[in-house]
Amino acid sequence: MHAMVLKKLRTPLEWTELPDREPGPGEIRIKITACGVCRTDLHVVDGELPHPKLPIIPGHEVVGRIDAMGAGVEGLQMGERVGIPWLGHTCGVCSYCVSQHENLCDHPLFTGYTRDGGFATALIADARFAFPLGETGDDVALAPLLCAGLIGWRSLVIAGEGKKLGLYGFGAAAHIIAQVAIWQGRQVFGFTQPGDVTTQAFARRLGAVWAGGSDESPPEPLDAAIIFAPVGSLVPAALRAVHKGGRVVCAGIHMSDIPSFPYEILWEERQLVSVANLTRQDGIDFLKLAPQVGIVTETTRYPLQKANEALADLRAGRFDGAAVLVP
Repeated sequence: MHAMVLKKLRTPLEWTELPDREPGPGEIRIKITACGVCRTDLHVVDGELPHPKLPIIPGHEVVGRIDAMGAGVEGLQMGERVGIPWLGHTCGVCSYCVSQHENLCDHPLFTGYTRDGGFATALIADARFAFPLGETGDDVALAPLLCAGLIGWRSLVIAGEGKKLGLYGFGAAAHIIAQVAIWQGRQVFGFTQPGDVTTQAFARRLGAVWAGGSDESPPEPLDAAIIFAPVGSLVPAALRAVHKGGRVVCAGIHMSDIPSFPYEILWEERQLVSVANLTRQDGIDFLKLAPQVGIVTETTRYPLQKANEALADLRAGRFDGAAVLVP
Protein backbone atom coordinates (compact mmCIF):
# COMPACT_ATOMS: atom_id res chain seq x y z
CA MET A 1 0.00 0.00 0.00
CA HIS A 2 0.98 3.65 -0.39
CA ALA A 3 0.18 6.57 1.84
CA MET A 4 0.88 10.23 2.50
CA VAL A 5 2.40 10.10 5.97
CA LEU A 6 2.93 12.83 8.56
CA LYS A 7 6.23 11.94 10.20
CA LYS A 8 6.87 15.20 12.05
CA LEU A 9 4.44 17.96 13.00
CA ARG A 10 4.38 21.08 10.83
CA THR A 11 6.19 19.35 7.96
CA PRO A 12 4.86 18.19 4.57
CA LEU A 13 3.35 14.72 4.29
CA GLU A 14 5.67 12.17 2.70
CA TRP A 15 4.69 9.71 -0.05
CA THR A 16 5.53 6.34 1.54
CA GLU A 17 5.32 2.70 0.52
CA LEU A 18 4.18 0.49 3.40
CA PRO A 19 3.64 -3.26 3.82
CA ASP A 20 0.07 -4.41 3.22
CA ARG A 21 -1.81 -4.67 6.50
CA GLU A 22 -4.16 -7.43 7.59
CA PRO A 23 -7.30 -6.81 9.67
CA GLY A 24 -7.43 -8.23 13.17
CA PRO A 25 -10.52 -9.53 15.00
CA GLY A 26 -13.44 -7.17 14.53
CA GLU A 27 -11.61 -5.19 11.86
CA ILE A 28 -11.96 -4.70 8.11
CA ARG A 29 -9.55 -3.61 5.42
CA ILE A 30 -10.80 -1.11 2.90
CA LYS A 31 -9.48 -0.39 -0.56
CA ILE A 32 -9.86 3.38 -0.58
CA THR A 33 -11.52 5.09 -3.53
CA ALA A 34 -11.82 8.64 -2.13
CA CYS A 35 -10.91 10.58 1.01
CA GLY A 36 -12.05 14.09 1.82
CA VAL A 37 -9.65 16.70 3.16
CA CYS A 38 -10.99 18.30 6.34
CA ARG A 39 -9.87 21.34 8.31
CA THR A 40 -9.22 18.95 11.19
CA ASP A 41 -6.48 17.40 9.04
CA LEU A 42 -4.85 20.84 9.02
CA HIS A 43 -5.10 20.99 12.81
CA VAL A 44 -3.37 17.60 13.03
CA VAL A 45 -0.59 18.52 10.60
CA ASP A 46 -0.07 21.94 12.19
CA GLY A 47 0.22 20.47 15.70
CA GLU A 48 -2.87 22.26 16.99
CA LEU A 49 -4.35 19.04 18.40
CA PRO A 50 -2.46 17.45 21.30
CA HIS A 51 -0.73 14.09 21.30
CA PRO A 52 -1.28 12.75 17.77
CA LYS A 53 0.07 9.32 16.95
CA LEU A 54 3.26 9.81 14.95
CA PRO A 55 3.93 8.83 12.30
CA ILE A 56 0.28 9.10 11.25
CA ILE A 57 -1.68 8.83 8.02
CA PRO A 58 -4.24 11.66 8.15
CA GLY A 59 -7.73 11.59 6.66
CA HIS A 60 -11.12 10.72 8.12
CA GLU A 61 -13.67 11.18 5.33
CA VAL A 62 -12.97 7.81 3.81
CA VAL A 63 -14.93 5.95 1.14
CA GLY A 64 -13.90 2.53 -0.12
CA ARG A 65 -14.74 -1.13 -0.49
CA ILE A 66 -14.06 -3.96 1.94
CA ASP A 67 -11.39 -6.30 0.59
CA ALA A 68 -10.50 -8.24 3.76
CA MET A 69 -12.30 -9.04 7.01
CA GLY A 70 -11.06 -10.16 10.40
CA ALA A 71 -12.73 -12.72 12.61
CA GLY A 72 -16.02 -11.83 14.22
CA VAL A 73 -17.13 -9.10 11.82
CA GLU A 74 -20.90 -9.05 11.45
CA GLY A 75 -23.31 -7.12 9.27
CA LEU A 76 -20.83 -6.30 6.50
CA GLN A 77 -19.90 -8.08 3.26
CA MET A 78 -16.80 -8.41 1.13
CA GLY A 79 -16.86 -5.82 -1.64
CA GLU A 80 -19.38 -3.63 0.18
CA ARG A 81 -18.91 0.14 -0.11
CA VAL A 82 -18.50 1.76 3.30
CA GLY A 83 -17.55 5.08 4.83
CA ILE A 84 -15.15 5.59 7.75
CA PRO A 85 -15.60 8.73 9.91
CA TRP A 86 -13.52 10.64 12.47
CA LEU A 87 -14.63 8.55 15.46
CA GLY A 88 -12.86 5.26 14.81
CA HIS A 89 -13.19 3.33 18.07
CA THR A 90 -14.69 3.67 21.56
CA CYS A 91 -14.12 1.63 24.70
CA GLY A 92 -17.80 0.75 25.18
CA VAL A 93 -17.52 0.60 28.98
CA CYS A 94 -16.93 4.14 30.29
CA SER A 95 -19.82 6.17 31.70
CA TYR A 96 -20.21 8.09 28.44
CA CYS A 97 -20.37 5.00 26.26
CA VAL A 98 -22.93 3.24 28.44
CA SER A 99 -25.10 6.37 28.60
CA GLN A 100 -25.28 6.72 24.79
CA HIS A 101 -22.72 9.55 24.65
CA GLU A 102 -19.97 7.59 22.93
CA ASN A 103 -18.79 10.79 21.21
CA LEU A 104 -17.39 11.75 24.66
CA CYS A 105 -15.73 8.36 25.32
CA ASP A 106 -12.83 8.49 27.77
CA HIS A 107 -10.68 6.15 25.64
CA PRO A 108 -11.48 6.81 21.97
CA LEU A 109 -9.45 6.43 18.81
CA PHE A 110 -9.82 8.95 16.00
CA THR A 111 -9.26 8.16 12.34
CA GLY A 112 -6.32 10.08 10.93
CA TYR A 113 -5.24 11.35 14.37
CA THR A 114 -4.69 8.48 16.80
CA ARG A 115 -5.16 5.66 14.29
CA ASP A 116 -4.13 5.69 10.65
CA GLY A 117 -6.56 7.31 8.25
CA GLY A 118 -7.47 7.60 4.62
CA PHE A 119 -4.72 9.55 2.86
CA ALA A 120 -3.70 6.14 1.52
CA THR A 121 -4.65 3.35 -0.84
CA ALA A 122 -5.89 1.09 1.99
CA LEU A 123 -7.13 1.40 5.56
CA ILE A 124 -7.70 -0.89 8.55
CA ALA A 125 -10.85 0.09 10.46
CA ASP A 126 -12.95 -1.07 13.40
CA ALA A 127 -15.88 -2.71 11.63
CA ARG A 128 -18.35 -1.33 14.20
CA PHE A 129 -17.53 2.19 13.02
CA ALA A 130 -17.99 1.59 9.29
CA PHE A 131 -21.12 3.01 7.69
CA PRO A 132 -22.62 1.07 4.76
CA LEU A 133 -23.09 3.53 1.89
CA GLY A 134 -25.08 1.50 -0.62
CA GLU A 135 -24.52 1.91 -4.33
CA THR A 136 -26.16 5.28 -4.98
CA GLY A 137 -23.88 8.25 -5.53
CA ASP A 138 -20.31 8.92 -6.58
CA ASP A 139 -17.48 8.07 -4.18
CA VAL A 140 -15.92 11.54 -4.42
CA ALA A 141 -19.25 13.25 -3.81
CA LEU A 142 -19.95 11.05 -0.78
CA ALA A 143 -16.59 11.54 0.96
CA PRO A 144 -17.30 14.99 2.48
CA LEU A 145 -20.46 13.63 4.10
CA LEU A 146 -18.30 11.49 6.42
CA CYS A 147 -17.16 14.46 8.52
CA ALA A 148 -18.22 17.82 7.11
CA GLY A 149 -21.72 16.42 6.71
CA LEU A 150 -21.82 14.47 9.96
CA ILE A 151 -20.48 17.20 12.24
CA GLY A 152 -22.68 19.69 10.43
CA TRP A 153 -25.69 17.48 11.10
CA ARG A 154 -24.90 17.09 14.81
CA SER A 155 -24.38 20.85 15.05
CA LEU A 156 -27.68 21.53 13.31
CA VAL A 157 -29.56 19.24 15.68
CA ILE A 158 -27.95 20.91 18.70
CA ALA A 159 -28.72 24.36 17.28
CA GLY A 160 -32.43 23.60 17.70
CA GLU A 161 -35.38 24.13 15.43
CA GLY A 162 -35.13 27.90 14.90
CA LYS A 163 -36.02 29.09 11.40
CA LYS A 164 -33.31 31.75 10.97
CA LEU A 165 -29.88 30.08 11.02
CA GLY A 166 -26.49 31.75 10.66
CA LEU A 167 -23.49 29.76 9.38
CA TYR A 168 -20.08 31.29 10.13
CA GLY A 169 -17.40 29.93 7.81
CA PHE A 170 -19.00 28.79 4.57
CA GLY A 171 -16.78 25.87 3.66
CA ALA A 172 -17.25 22.12 3.38
CA ALA A 173 -19.53 21.63 6.39
CA ALA A 174 -21.63 24.76 5.88
CA HIS A 175 -22.25 24.12 2.20
CA ILE A 176 -23.64 20.68 3.05
CA ILE A 177 -25.69 21.58 6.10
CA ALA A 178 -27.09 24.71 4.42
CA GLN A 179 -28.80 22.39 1.94
CA VAL A 180 -30.28 20.35 4.78
CA ALA A 181 -31.50 23.44 6.64
CA ILE A 182 -33.12 24.91 3.52
CA TRP A 183 -34.78 21.55 2.80
CA GLN A 184 -36.17 21.69 6.33
CA GLY A 185 -37.73 25.06 5.58
CA ARG A 186 -35.22 27.27 7.39
CA GLN A 187 -33.64 30.52 6.22
CA VAL A 188 -29.85 30.40 6.00
CA PHE A 189 -27.59 33.42 6.51
CA GLY A 190 -24.01 32.80 5.33
CA PHE A 191 -20.98 34.53 6.89
CA THR A 192 -17.61 34.44 5.14
CA GLN A 193 -14.25 36.11 5.54
CA PRO A 194 -14.73 39.85 5.04
CA GLY A 195 -14.59 40.73 1.37
CA ASP A 196 -14.89 37.15 0.10
CA VAL A 197 -17.54 37.93 -2.49
CA THR A 198 -16.92 34.66 -4.35
CA THR A 199 -17.90 32.49 -1.39
CA GLN A 200 -20.79 34.84 -0.59
CA ALA A 201 -22.10 34.30 -4.11
CA PHE A 202 -21.63 30.55 -3.62
CA ALA A 203 -23.75 30.69 -0.44
CA ARG A 204 -26.51 32.59 -2.23
CA ARG A 205 -26.37 30.13 -5.11
CA LEU A 206 -27.05 27.33 -2.64
CA GLY A 207 -30.12 29.20 -1.38
CA ALA A 208 -28.91 31.46 1.44
CA VAL A 209 -31.28 34.41 1.86
CA TRP A 210 -28.33 36.63 2.80
CA ALA A 211 -24.54 36.35 2.65
CA GLY A 212 -21.94 38.76 3.92
CA GLY A 213 -18.71 39.12 5.82
CA SER A 214 -18.27 37.87 9.37
CA ASP A 215 -17.69 41.49 10.37
CA GLU A 216 -21.24 42.37 9.30
CA SER A 217 -24.51 42.07 11.19
CA PRO A 218 -27.30 40.05 9.59
CA PRO A 219 -30.31 42.03 8.36
CA GLU A 220 -32.44 40.56 11.16
CA PRO A 221 -31.77 38.71 14.44
CA LEU A 222 -31.04 34.99 14.17
CA ASP A 223 -32.60 32.12 16.07
CA ALA A 224 -29.29 30.23 16.11
CA ALA A 225 -25.80 30.31 14.67
CA ILE A 226 -23.23 27.60 13.98
CA ILE A 227 -19.55 28.55 13.89
CA PHE A 228 -17.55 26.29 11.59
CA ALA A 229 -14.54 28.60 11.19
CA PRO A 230 -11.83 28.01 13.86
CA VAL A 231 -11.84 31.69 14.83
CA GLY A 232 -12.58 32.51 18.46
CA SER A 233 -13.45 36.14 17.73
CA LEU A 234 -16.55 34.93 15.90
CA VAL A 235 -18.12 33.84 19.19
CA PRO A 236 -18.94 37.38 20.39
CA ALA A 237 -20.05 38.28 16.86
CA ALA A 238 -22.44 35.34 16.72
CA LEU A 239 -23.80 36.09 20.21
CA ARG A 240 -24.60 39.61 19.06
CA ALA A 241 -26.32 38.23 15.96
CA VAL A 242 -28.79 35.94 17.78
CA HIS A 243 -31.89 37.21 19.54
CA LYS A 244 -32.93 36.60 23.15
CA GLY A 245 -32.90 32.87 23.88
CA GLY A 246 -30.79 32.22 20.78
CA ARG A 247 -28.13 29.52 20.64
CA VAL A 248 -24.55 29.66 19.30
CA VAL A 249 -22.91 26.32 18.47
CA CYS A 250 -19.12 26.01 18.15
CA ALA A 251 -18.67 23.14 15.70
CA GLY A 252 -14.91 22.90 15.36
CA ILE A 253 -12.54 20.57 17.17
CA HIS A 254 -10.06 23.43 17.50
CA MET A 255 -10.60 27.17 17.76
CA SER A 256 -8.36 30.13 18.47
CA ASP A 257 -8.83 31.79 21.85
CA ILE A 258 -12.18 33.45 22.44
CA PRO A 259 -11.70 37.11 23.39
CA SER A 260 -13.43 38.54 26.44
CA PHE A 261 -16.89 39.92 25.80
CA PRO A 262 -19.52 41.77 27.82
CA TYR A 263 -21.99 39.64 29.72
CA GLU A 264 -24.86 41.57 28.15
CA ILE A 265 -24.47 39.72 24.84
CA LEU A 266 -24.82 36.36 26.62
CA TRP A 267 -27.57 37.52 28.96
CA GLU A 268 -31.29 37.05 28.18
CA GLU A 269 -30.82 33.29 28.07
CA ARG A 270 -28.60 33.12 25.03
CA GLN A 271 -26.70 29.84 24.99
CA LEU A 272 -23.13 29.04 23.94
CA VAL A 273 -22.39 25.32 23.40
CA SER A 274 -19.79 23.16 21.68
CA VAL A 275 -20.02 20.00 19.60
CA ALA A 276 -17.60 17.13 20.09
CA ASN A 277 -17.17 14.34 17.55
CA LEU A 278 -20.24 12.30 16.62
CA THR A 279 -22.05 9.13 17.59
CA ARG A 280 -22.74 6.23 15.28
CA GLN A 281 -26.42 7.11 15.56
CA ASP A 282 -25.63 10.56 14.14
CA GLY A 283 -24.11 8.83 11.13
CA ILE A 284 -27.05 6.49 10.65
CA ASP A 285 -29.55 9.34 10.91
CA PHE A 286 -27.70 11.69 8.58
CA LEU A 287 -26.77 9.16 5.89
CA LYS A 288 -30.40 8.02 5.80
CA LEU A 289 -31.55 11.62 5.38
CA ALA A 290 -28.97 12.75 2.82
CA PRO A 291 -30.57 11.04 -0.23
CA GLN A 292 -33.95 12.52 0.68
CA VAL A 293 -32.45 16.01 0.79
CA GLY A 294 -30.64 15.46 -2.49
CA ILE A 295 -27.39 16.94 -1.16
CA VAL A 296 -24.98 18.01 -3.88
CA THR A 297 -21.40 18.38 -2.66
CA GLU A 298 -19.08 20.85 -4.36
CA THR A 299 -15.75 19.04 -4.66
CA THR A 300 -12.27 19.67 -6.01
CA ARG A 301 -10.33 16.49 -6.81
CA TYR A 302 -6.64 15.98 -6.14
CA PRO A 303 -4.49 12.90 -6.77
CA LEU A 304 -3.46 11.27 -3.49
CA GLN A 305 0.17 12.26 -4.04
CA LYS A 306 -0.89 15.94 -4.09
CA ALA A 307 -2.30 15.86 -0.56
CA ASN A 308 0.07 18.66 0.49
CA GLU A 309 -1.27 20.84 -2.29
CA ALA A 310 -4.83 20.12 -1.21
CA LEU A 311 -4.00 21.06 2.39
CA ALA A 312 -2.33 24.27 1.26
CA ASP A 313 -5.31 25.20 -0.89
CA LEU A 314 -7.67 24.50 2.01
CA ARG A 315 -5.59 26.67 4.31
CA ALA A 316 -5.66 29.51 1.77
CA GLY A 317 -9.35 29.11 0.91
CA ARG A 318 -8.68 28.56 -2.78
CA PHE A 319 -11.81 26.51 -3.47
CA ASP A 320 -15.46 26.38 -2.49
CA GLY A 321 -16.90 23.25 -0.90
CA ALA A 322 -14.54 20.35 -0.18
CA ALA A 323 -11.27 18.89 -1.44
CA VAL A 324 -11.15 15.13 -2.07
CA LEU A 325 -8.10 12.91 -2.62
CA VAL A 326 -8.36 10.08 -5.14
CA PRO A 327 -5.75 7.26 -5.08
